[in-house]
Amino acid sequence: MASSVPLHVNGQATTVEIDDPDMPLLYALRNNLGLHGPRFGCGLGQCGTCTVHIDGEAARSCITPISSIGPDQRIVTLEGLGSPESPHKVQKAFMDEQAVQCGYCINGMIMQAAALLARTPKPSEEDIRNELANNICRCGTHARILRAVKRAADAA
Repeated sequence: MASSVPLHVNGQATTVEIDDPDMPLLYALRNNLGLHGPRFGCGLGQCGTCTVHIDGEAARSCITPISSIGPDQRIVTLEGLGSPESPHKVQKAFMDEQAVQCGYCINGMIMQAAALLARTPKPSEEDIRNELANNICRCGTHARILRAVKRAADAA
């Protein structure tokens, strides 16, 4: 039996129809709301490509059941972090440093970095490395990603 789930995503109140309360938040974001910043990677919460913010904290949307999200919780995806006209400082730094190769991991890297900078505006390189340690990138852009996060921190 389908049910309506109220969500607050990227500053907008919305409702999604679901058949399964255990459906991952990622599926609702992508399939019901058409938001394609968070991506399906491993499906186990280990690679980070599905990362979103829930009340300002980085969360793996592939393992977050939609039923665990309350109507007052605020979800932010990559699309809600910034826009092409006004990118978030982390998004801008990633562009400036050309920190994207294939781009698959970038959603998770940006969302994780933005959560870090919200908590720790001037992180050390060790802080940055620790924060991004569980985000997998296979293209080898790690040096540029680290520079981009440092640039974003310096832009504050």
